Amino acid sequence: MSVHPWISLSIIFLTLTGVAMGRYPGLRMNRATIALVGATLLIIVGAISLEKAYHAIDMNTIVLLFSMMVLNINLRLAGFFNLVVNQVAGIAKNTRQLLFLVIMSAGILSALFLNDTVVIMFTPLVLEVTLALKRNPIPYLMGLATAANVGSAATIIGNPQNMLIGMSSQISFVSFAYYLAPVALAGLVVVYLVIITVYRKEFNGQRLNYHALIPPRVFKPLLYKSAISLTLMLIAFVAGAQIPLAALGAASLLLITRRIKPQRVFTELDWALLIFFSGLFVVTHAIETSGLGVVLFAQANPLIHQGLASLAVVSALLSNGISNVPAVLLFRPLMNTFSDPKLAWLTLAMATTFAGNLTLLGSVANLIVAESAKSKGIQLSFGEYLKAGVPITVLTLAIGICWFYMIE
Repeated sequence: MSVHPWISLSIIFLTLTGVAMGRYPGLRMNRATIALVGATLLIIVGAISLEKAYHAIDMNTIVLLFSMMVLNINLRLAGFFNLVVNQVAGIAKNTRQLLFLVIMSAGILSALFLNDTVVIMFTPLVLEVTLALKRNPIPYLMGLATAANVGSAATIIGNPQNMLIGMSSQISFVSFAYYLAPVALAGLVVVYLVIITVYRKEFNGQRLNYHALIPPRVFKPLLYKSAISLTLMLIAFVAGAQIPLAALGAASLLLITRRIKPQRVFTELDWALLIFFSGLFVVTHAIETSGLGVVLFAQANPLIHQGLASLAVVSALLSNGISNVPAVLLFRPLMNTFSDPKLAWLTLAMATTFAGNLTLLGSVANLIVAESAKSKGIQLSFGEYLKAGVPITVLTLAIGICWFYMIE
């Protein structure tokens, strides 16, 4: 039996606040542990039963996340990301070309792999290249972070919130990319133009002559195998196969190996992200069953039903308040109340993704870039990020809103 509803609401509030901040002062808790503890407390106090908590977890999303992680880890072990960055550095003849290639490669790869994975692998390499060339690394790091966010909007597998939206909306992989890939491509152009405008001195056409300090180590058998798995997965997506099953099939193919120990793959999986999602599924379901959902939806309906622009703005603001995945989970029960649910879902995907570029704290990808740079003595500050982050967010959101009004 449930205890007083205010206890349940207090747990929900504290959990979402902790998720928004990323930690609790004085405690060594991250978003994953906060979500898990919050979900457990809600079950203990009777806000949601254990059986309903199990059913609240969307296994399609969890399986898709897990499968993409396995694919990304194998590509990293094969040396794929190192190879891409070294090729980019070798092709670029001047600073503008280098920035453009960093932005486009990060954006395109983020559409096929999780954006967080791309920045984890790219940041140290971009730092190595820019420092070797005696360039200011900040503009290139800004380009990397914002391009990874923007590019990830193009497909269902680009970022965690898109995976959640894809599984909840049942929009096909091809249809999702058809509507959002053009917006993402336009957004990458915006990223490039904004950064060369904000950092004019860095991009005045200086010639470059870069030679890789350490030739990338490429494990060709694993690289070929990963490429085959990725190709088969994309073919299955286009053919209309169930997205989680196609991804799991590709991951399973990579787990059949004589060379890579299974422990090496499993120890590098982002278990924290899977726990974070599972905990949030339970917490947001408890919001619906506690009665708080009725209050929130009553307040939100007049705002978001004024049009796709209202939905985009409100979801973008909420994403910066409590993070994009919780924002999507809170909006999920409202999507079918729109006259065109499909466009509403796609607008939500665009807005919650582009909103991640507003501040340094707007997305995990931004924080990964900043922390990785800090470990090398490079400071990407909150204020420095805003110089390009704010105009990029405003312009990409405006383009996305205009695009959906054109096709509505």
